[in-house]
Amino acid sequence: MGKIIFYEDRDFQGRSYECNSDCSDLHCYFNYCNSVRVENGDWILYEHPNYTGHQYFLRKGEYPDFQRWFGYNDQIRSCRVINQYQDKFRIRIYERENFRGKTMEFTDDCPNVFILFHFRDIHSCNVLEGHWIFYEQQDFRGRQYYLKPKEYKRCTDWGALTPRVGSLRRVQELNQDD
Repeated sequence: MGKIIFYEDRDFQGRSYECNSDCSDLHCYFNYCNSVRVENGDWILYEHPNYTGHQYFLRKGEYPDFQRWFGYNDQIRSCRVINQYQDKFRIRIYERENFRGKTMEFTDDCPNVFILFHFRDIHSCNVLEGHWIFYEQQDFRGRQYYLKPKEYKRCTDWGALTPRVGSLRRVQELNQDD
């Protein structure tokens, strides 16, 4: 079970709201989100209600200001807990929409997609096993996009405005001691 606490002010000050499960609209609980404490589980935070807008992947830990989770602003309006972990990870990426063009399969993290795939853009993908995060820039930086097992015919299916993917990472379960 996940647990996350949102705070209106930096350094865990001001009004707070504790959440234990997915929430499609956090606006009624707080106006701004300037710090977060993740006590349990992995979470995806969204800039807008109904799981839309910029996405931020957070693991257990303290984030005293929104820049610590690479936030673009202090707006968090929905969240999802990720509690489905698998032992295997497999994703297939494609050069073009609708699973066309050059393809490549990954089973491990990739800090620089261009070096292996020779394209800077991924227009479609199929998450066959496990949960993944796409990052807009190499070395796991920039905008983030959470992908669960399913087919994504175009980049807008995973919430991106452009098909730029610089790196990708598996979402793995943390040890209980982490």
